[in-house]
Amino acid sequence: MPRQIDILHAEDNESDVFLTRIAFEDSAFPARLHVAVDGEAALNFLFKREGFENVPTPDMILLDLNLPKMDGKQVLEQLKAAPELRRIPVIVLSSSRADRDVAESYDRYANGYITKPDEFGRMRDVVDAIQDFWFTAATLPGHH
Repeated sequence: MPRQIDILHAEDNESDVFLTRIAFEDSAFPARLHVAVDGEAALNFLFKREGFENVPTPDMILLDLNLPKMDGKQVLEQLKAAPELRRIPVIVLSSSRADRDVAESYDRYANGYITKPDEFGRMRDVVDAIQDFWFTAATLPGHH
């Protein structure tokens, strides 16, 4: 990974944002997290509008399903419908274990679904797995 990785973390729970940020900081993953606290903010970030005109296009999106204003499923539908955004890997990071939520996320072209860990060690394992697969083993557009 020769350059810093930009990750949009769409999450409204401050504790989950903190846990994720610390897990990334504790790893050797050269990632910069950008946080959107609701679905509308996530889409504004992605489409570079309403105060987000100068943000980087993220290399990956970590998406909570239970977001205010617009839920994660709606965000997923809109971003996967946009040709300029649909190739960005989206990992749903949700507290829901419901089969319906998992199926609906994949139906909307999520690239992965991870149930949120509730402790630091497990979150660090998730961060390491994301790095190992998506940014080491896999080849992403613009990362070869």
